[in-house]
Amino acid sequence: MASESNKKPLAGGEFLVKDRDFRDVFVPEDLSEDALMMAEASSEFIKNEIWPKVEEIDKKGRELVPPLLEQAGELGLLGTAIPEQYGGSGLDFNTNTAITVAMGPSYSFGVAWAAHIGIGTLPILYYGTEAQKEKYLPGLTSGKLKAAYCLTEPGSGSDALAAKTRADLTDDGEHYLINGQKMWITNGGFADLFIVFAKVGGEKFSCFIVDASSEGVKRGRDEPKLGIKGSSTTQVFFENVKIPKENLLGEIGKGHKIAFNILNIGRFKLCAMVVGGAKTNSSLAVKYANERVQFGRPISAFGAIQFKLAEQATRIYAVESATYRVSDLIRQKIDQLISEGRKYEEALMGAAEEYAIECAVLKVFGSEVLDYVVDETVQIYGGYGYSEEYPAARAYRDARINRIFEGTNEINRLLSVDMLIKRAMKGMVDVMGPAMKVQEELMGIPDMGAEQPGGLLERELKQVRTAKKAILMIAGKAVQDLMQDLENEQEIIMNVADMMIELFASESAILRAQKVASVKGEEGAAAQIEMARIFVSDSMERIHRHGRHAIQSFTEGDEQRMLLLGLKRFTKYDPVNTKVLRRSIAARMIEANDYCF
Repeated sequence: MASESNKKPLAGGEFLVKDRDFRDVFVPEDLSEDALMMAEASSEFIKNEIWPKVEEIDKKGRELVPPLLEQAGELGLLGTAIPEQYGGSGLDFNTNTAITVAMGPSYSFGVAWAAHIGIGTLPILYYGTEAQKEKYLPGLTSGKLKAAYCLTEPGSGSDALAAKTRADLTDDGEHYLINGQKMWITNGGFADLFIVFAKVGGEKFSCFIVDASSEGVKRGRDEPKLGIKGSSTTQVFFENVKIPKENLLGEIGKGHKIAFNILNIGRFKLCAMVVGGAKTNSSLAVKYANERVQFGRPISAFGAIQFKLAEQATRIYAVESATYRVSDLIRQKIDQLISEGRKYEEALMGAAEEYAIECAVLKVFGSEVLDYVVDETVQIYGGYGYSEEYPAARAYRDARINRIFEGTNEINRLLSVDMLIKRAMKGMVDVMGPAMKVQEELMGIPDMGAEQPGGLLERELKQVRTAKKAILMIAGKAVQDLMQDLENEQEIIMNVADMMIELFASESAILRAQKVASVKGEEGAAAQIEMARIFVSDSMERIHRHGRHAIQSFTEGDEQRMLLLGLKRFTKYDPVNTKVLRRSIAARMIEANDYCF
């Protein structure tokens, strides 16, 4: 059902100031047959090779994960984003997204896989010399080499530039000596290759490729963790580790570009993986709800349980819609940059940088959707959910790390707004123009007799698009009043970020439902329409709440009253009987005995 976009793709952050027609967005129903086949092959690998060993992997991950990574490499699952000339298959970005979603429900193994193909491999693809790519990428693609990413230190986590690990050029100018300590290193216990960030001369933040067998490299024990117990997470120590100067990755003093650009794509992939994990856990919940009998009926017959099942599905639907929407934006940007003469790896990096705001939004939204899903799955399982003999407990523990990985959700919320403001200041996104129009509209008389749109979900779409004005109103006023002090008002920034997240997810859910309905008809898209209406109704409430908290944080008196009235006006929405809609969604799941959307 794919259709060609007839408009120029939105630039990063433009979703806040520009609207889109459903024909101009990509949805999972648009995936090609080849993409679906690759996703199915990935799912089969997880079901056949990972799930039967999941308990054993949790106990002996350091031993069992490396051969499983090699097995994944033999199936081509480590090189789908790597060009053919380096041993990969060079699949398009949307196909890679489908594969990543399919690999999501792989528990600890998925952490090792994602770290290897992402932050472990992509720095070399993006920034490596041709010699470095030829030397390392084929081994990384096959699984003969396993990679780890060494950024975090005891004193530097989110503040990566505070790292103390040093790299000093030897007297002969042919080698670097690396000294320092890294921690929380995924795959640290078995990696053959480390991507290490260190300051040249103690000052210039840079990146290096370090052979793990080098003299002076020492690995710590696997850290005992709350979840993802089967992933090898260690400290790594570097004591006068001598590496050739050719192992410098990128330019001296430009290591921050590598670190931050790699995290952009890592945030997107994390969201794609949690979509897959959330779907699997929702299926576990509905299956158990159908099996568990209380008071003479399956607990799936009770409204309280049906609410949980439907809410799981609705949130998953929204985040999946947003994920594929961004996936295709990145895909289109890659194609555009290649057509302009950029190399594939440069185009991939440039596209991820362009949509860094959206990647941060997805990372936060996706990880928190998964947290909701696994928490309610435990609740549906009841006492059995708290037992390690049932799958809900492991999923609950494993999910928690996603709000910390790839930059904490707090950092990503702050970044999403900060990046938007910086893009606006550079003229990359016209935020000030629309914000000024909102100010003018706020001072005018509302058109109470405006005709309501009558098309499918057009009313909901109008509500969401009007809510953009609320965000522009609050963000514009905060920047105007607080200026440089805004960076110290993190609570306000996070309120605005939450409004942006809700807005992007709501719009994505509506556009997907409209697109599916354009092909299948309203009856064929009934479930998507119902979930879009549920999500938008609840999301508008949340947008209003976040906006109210922000306004009350930095205004008072008549100004505050005016802004609160504006917020109420811009977030007004029609009442929706979400109980009936949720019961309909739950009924579909109960009948299918599965997450079926």
